[in-house]
Amino acid sequence: METIHIHEVGPRDGLQVEKKTVPLEEKIHWIEGSAAAGIDVIQVGSFVNPEKVPQMADTDRLFQYFTENKPAGAILSGLVLNARGLERGLACGVEMFCMGVSASETHSRKNTGMSSSEAQAVILPMAKQALAAGKKVQASVQSAFGCGFEGAIDPQRVLTLVQAYLEAGVRNISLADTAGHAQPHQVAALFSAIRRLDPTVELACHFHNTYGLGLANCFAALDTGVTWFESSFGGLGGCPFTKLPAGNVATEDLVHSFQRTGLRKDINLPALLEVARQVEAFFERELPGFILKSGSIVNFKGQIT
Repeated sequence: METIHIHEVGPRDGLQVEKKTVPLEEKIHWIEGSAAAGIDVIQVGSFVNPEKVPQMADTDRLFQYFTENKPAGAILSGLVLNARGLERGLACGVEMFCMGVSASETHSRKNTGMSSSEAQAVILPMAKQALAAGKKVQASVQSAFGCGFEGAIDPQRVLTLVQAYLEAGVRNISLADTAGHAQPHQVAALFSAIRRLDPTVELACHFHNTYGLGLANCFAALDTGVTWFESSFGGLGGCPFTKLPAGNVATEDLVHSFQRTGLRKDINLPALLEVARQVEAFFERELPGFILKSGSIVNFKGQIT
């Protein structure tokens, strides 16, 4: 099996719907803790209007800090929605640019103010510019498995968007389950269809746990050759522009599940749990992650009581 990559999106997707402002120093601490635990990619923030998403107001400063204090072994990613965001990201040291288009017209307009086709017309030149600058690029299709406003999404809409990414030279393609509607058979079918378009593409997934199928969908994706998995510490987060925002798959739950099947045992699970506990303590409420509550059984040998 190809190397599995864990992409921690907690500092961006995890925080964007939270009302309590997280200080810069706290974000730095969580990002450094995630990197030290062995996470491969960390999404530091997004380059968006701070009036719409106040938690992301310090994204440029965070990247500037990590440009001077680079965590060993971790790639630092940032989400961009437009040319101005790309310009900011190039100026402050983003290593991997994440950008995407929604397959749902309603979600696209709420998220970007543009239709899906208009948004992709903006994204494709950005992707080419970032690639020309020597940066990694991941292009996503949001609401790929369903929409809280529109319901089912025609798979052909998703594949049409993916084909345009491939033609633009993007090699890392992510499908995002923004509304949490995905189910494992659907996941396997859609990723398999993309693989038929291009057998060499790197596939990524981003599942929300709105209806409890997040981890099941991750394993369905794994079985079809997906190697990049996006998750959030403690299961925090959700899209503020979807109908029912709900949390992501928890990073520590994902790593725990992989380690129980013999995968990614190099990641320090206790260190990940400590980061999640710090996030939980900051927000002063119980987070949805399972292993935070139950503890790990990766090395459990049985116990007589």
